[in-house]
Amino acid sequence: MTPAELLAQRDETADDAVLELRVDDRLDEENTLKKNFVRRVREALEAGETGQVYDLVEPLHPADVADLFELIDADERPALAKAISDLMSGEVFAELNDHVRELLVESLPAGEVADIAEQLDTDDAVAMLEDLDEDDQQAVLAEMEPEDRAAIETALSYPEESAGRLMSRDFVAVPEHMRVGDLIDFLREDHDLANEFWEVFIVDARHHPVGTCALSWILRAPRNIALTDVMTREQSLIPVSMDQEEVALRFQKYALISAAVVDADGRLVGQITVDDVVHIIQEEAGEDALLLSGAGDGDINEPIKYTIRTRLTWLVVNLGTAVIASSVVGLFQGAIARFALLAVLMPIVSGMGGNAGTQTLAVVVRALATNQITSSNTWRMIIREFSIASANGLSLGILIGSGVGLIFGNPLLGMVIAAAMLINNLVAGLAGILVPVTLDKLKIDPAVSSAVFVTMATDVMGFFSFLGLAVLSGLA
Repeated sequence: MTPAELLAQRDETADDAVLELRVDDRLDEENTLKKNFVRRVREALEAGETGQVYDLVEPLHPADVADLFELIDADERPALAKAISDLMSGEVFAELNDHVRELLVESLPAGEVADIAEQLDTDDAVAMLEDLDEDDQQAVLAEMEPEDRAAIETALSYPEESAGRLMSRDFVAVPEHMRVGDLIDFLREDHDLANEFWEVFIVDARHHPVGTCALSWILRAPRNIALTDVMTREQSLIPVSMDQEEVALRFQKYALISAAVVDADGRLVGQITVDDVVHIIQEEAGEDALLLSGAGDGDINEPIKYTIRTRLTWLVVNLGTAVIASSVVGLFQGAIARFALLAVLMPIVSGMGGNAGTQTLAVVVRALATNQITSSNTWRMIIREFSIASANGLSLGILIGSGVGLIFGNPLLGMVIAAAMLINNLVAGLAGILVPVTLDKLKIDPAVSSAVFVTMATDVMGFFSFLGLAVLSGLA
């Protein structure tokens, strides 16, 4: 075995030992902090042993430190931050949950918050400061260097969840008259460049982006070649006002690693990279599912009073729709009194309709969020869901109708519930697509309020169709 191979084997063994120590001592096999480790930190905090707390936390990765803050109680977090103040770097704050970060930022002096913000990329600094009260926000900005303060104030002037808030101002842009050799010398000599970048933006005299050069191309091209001869002219330019969800969809569609952000005049003002977009995709995917259920953000670190308020609001709305559905039942209380079996069977019709509507609604909301449904194919989607609802309703109707007819020895009752099941499934399918599409056309987030309307439609129509058909058929 050669010396190089021996050295490589030794390094690999050392790395394995470090990984084993890391897993055995603090992290489990799933790379999460062990319960015993968290307990030791909490006990040291309660005992006031700040030195021990520091020694326990110091070896952790910044992401693991952020996880530790989420795993302890809210009233313990300021004490932990104070005990490990030297470790509270910008990397830790960038990894913190939004609610946890807000609590910590509010507990720190404005000068310390400013120091942390200056360590972060502009987009991470904006995320840390945007939820602060106006007075606290201004106090922190006043402590920052003028250049950093101006960048953050500009970002905060853009709408929330827009590309302007998401973008980073750390990018590399050079004039189009440069040659490859000039660019390489510039990248080597300028020490104020961004720490990480994958491509260089080529701009004209008005600072409009005219192309991009990947670093791999720059390193492989001869020095005397003009940048305009090796750059890619086709770009996906992101307007500063574009919603972050649309930004994520563009990255996903065109497999982008980074993209230039331009202002209203077309000037290059920032860039968005794929690592920022990954967080957005994750947030938006979970957000729609939670909004459909009326659970708000669904963040376990959100203050309880906000969670109660959000959930209670939608529960009250659902209570109102339930009252409407029950009033429909009230219209047929005489029929129910004459034929009590109707009361036993009618929840089946409304319940199955609600489930069918929820299925359609989930598919349509996702399709709207990912731009799969547009003005070009809306009618095709409506016909598709109507066909699916017809087939499902007919199948379920035959199944429940046959069962009811045989069990209760009443074929007419079986036909009534079969017809009601078909009608309610058709209503569920149409409501499941028409409600979210209409709300989307009205610029209302379909994930927020669609479920309420779809549930009301299926409950009302389920009760009305079943009980109404029962009366018309002479059953009651």
